[in-house]
Amino acid sequence: MSLRQHLTEQVERLGQLQALLEQEQRLLGDGKIDGEKLKSLAEQKHVIQQNIESSESKRRAAQQKLGFSNDAAGARKAAEQASCTDIWQQLLERTQRIAQLNSLNGELIQHRLHHNQQMLNILRDAAGSGSAAMYGADGSQESTPQRLNSKA
Repeated sequence: MSLRQHLTEQVERLGQLQALLEQEQRLLGDGKIDGEKLKSLAEQKHVIQQNIESSESKRRAAQQKLGFSNDAAGARKAAEQASCTDIWQQLLERTQRIAQLNSLNGELIQHRLHHNQQMLNILRDAAGSGSAAMYGADGSQESTPQRLNSKA
C-alpha cells in the first residue's frame, strides 16, 4: 500500500470519528440525555480509534520503509516526496478539528456533571430540612445528609 493510500485511509477514518463526535455533541446539547445513544457512540468511537491507531502504525512503517524519520518532520517530507502533501494537510486539519470537538465534548460533559451534582445537593438539603429522613448505604438513618463532592 502506498503512502497516499495510507493517508487517504486515515483521513477517511478521521472523518468517521469526526462525524461521531459531532453527533455526540448534539446529544450532549439536548435537554434530555439519551444514555443508550451515548453508550453506542462511545463504543463506535472506540472501534474507529483502534482502526486509526492501526492505520497510523502502518503509515509510520511505510514512512520508515521509505527512509524518513518517525516524527512529524519525516511525515511531512515523506508526503512531499510522494506528492501527497494535499492529503497530509487534510489529515492535519481533520486531526486538529477532532481535538477541538473532543475537548468541547469533554467540557459539555463536565458541565452536565456539575449541574447534576448541584441538583443532588439541593435535593439532599431539602430532604434534610423536612421530616423525611435520609438513609445511609447500610440502611441506617443519617442525622445529617452528606453532600456529594463533584470532584470525587
